[in-house]
Parts: sequence; C-alpha cells; structure tokens
Amino acid sequence: MRVAVAGGTGMLGRQVVEVLRTLGHEPLVLSRSSGCDLTNQNSVRQWLTDCESVIDVSGSATTSASASMRYFTQSTANLVSAGREAGVQNHVALSIIGAAAIDSGYYAGKAAQERMLQMLDGGYTLLRTTQFHEFVGQNITRLGAGPVQMAPKMRLQPIAGSEVAIALAELALAPAQGVVQDLAGPQEESMPDLFAQYLAHQGKSPKIVEVPVPGAMGKAMRTGGILPGSSARLGQVNFTDWLAAQ
Repeated sequence: MRVAVAGGTGMLGRQVVEVLRTLGHEPLVLSRSSGCDLTNQNSVRQWLTDCESVIDVSGSATTSASASMRYFTQSTANLVSAGREAGVQNHVALSIIGAAAIDSGYYAGKAAQERMLQMLDGGYTLLRTTQFHEFVGQNITRLGAGPVQMAPKMRLQPIAGSEVAIALAELALAPAQGVVQDLAGPQEESMPDLFAQYLAHQGKSPKIVEVPVPGAMGKAMRTGGILPGSSARLGQVNFTDWLAAQ
C-alpha cells in the first residue's frame, strides 16, 4: 500500500516511515524538504496520487494559539480535500490527550484540527497520545542555562515514539475508524525527575529548578490535565528503559 506521511522527516515521522517500510509498504514523505508545502493545496494535490492512506504527524514550532490554529486548519483542510480527490480512504491524524479541553497555545491548533476531522462524514482516524519520551531531551535543549537547568512543573505519562509509530501505521493500513482509543505511556512521571534522569545518563548533574508554566496550559500541566483517562491503552516501554536503550 502507498501511504503518504505528512511530516515524514520529523522525529516521529521518520519512525512511521521506517515502520511502513518494514511492513512492506511504500511510504511517501510529504515535507518542505521534499518540496511539499502542506499549507498550499496545489502543492499537496500533486503528492497524493495513488495513495490509499495519509498519516499526518506534521507540526508547527509555534506556541501562538492563532498561528497554531492557522497551520493545522490549513494543512488539515488541504490534506483532506486533496486526499479525497485522489481517492484516499483513510486520513490518520495524531493529536494530544487533553488538547481539546485545554485549547490554548499550541494545543489550540490541535483542538481545531480535531474539530475539523470530527465534522467529516467518515474517512478519517484520530489517535490521541501523551507526550513522547523524546520530548524530554527537546525541552532540556530549549530550557538549559549552563549550570542551571529549568524544568516545567509538569505531570505527564510519556510514551516511546516507536510505539506511537507502530500504532499509526497499523491504523493507516486498516479502514477508517473515527476517534480511536487514546494511547499513553505505562506510568505517570514528573518532568523534573525525567530531566534529572536524562542529564545523569549524559553524565551531567546541573541544579534543576522547577518552574510553573503560566496560563491554561501551565495549569493543565500541573494538575493532570494532560494525563490519560482510565480507558486509555498503555504502552510497554517506560522512560527509564527507553533512556537506557539510547
């Protein structure tokens, strides 16, 4: 099966592409580096010929609610419209547990994307997951300051990107299912604790300062608003084991 992977050069997208190849399918990478602008419908239309499914793991680096909403509504509309013209049977989108309720900052774009998909008359699959284990290192790089390491005050239940990639590939190879069961990591963690583990693995031991994030997003991070519900399916790889394998 030929499957388009929007955002196929990103951290998760690369893993999705590898899973599809391992399973004997043909992934087609849609990204700016490959010449596809997801916010331009004409650009997207040229790429979806003969694709039976689309997996959308694209993203935007912005933390602005308006910019995030603009990106995700434009890219989703283009992928769905061009996909239906090309005969795509299943548009698989990845979202974040808690995004629809928080609807703030980056999550506002994911919430808008979810609303758009759920207005469709079928032909889509929506998977919500928690943050990835890989998210920890990305935040350390962004928030580090020499001998002091700031860490957001945050309760989370992270999951290995590889487990999410497998789930997305399996969904894309099946008929469209609408909103499916949430997928989360095996256990709740504290972000400062994960920062300490990650840095110790690198032989570093800076002073870690826990910082509350302001606004609705920060409140959700502190109070469990981004944690999965009891009905979520849980992955198998915890952060400690994932880190040891890196």
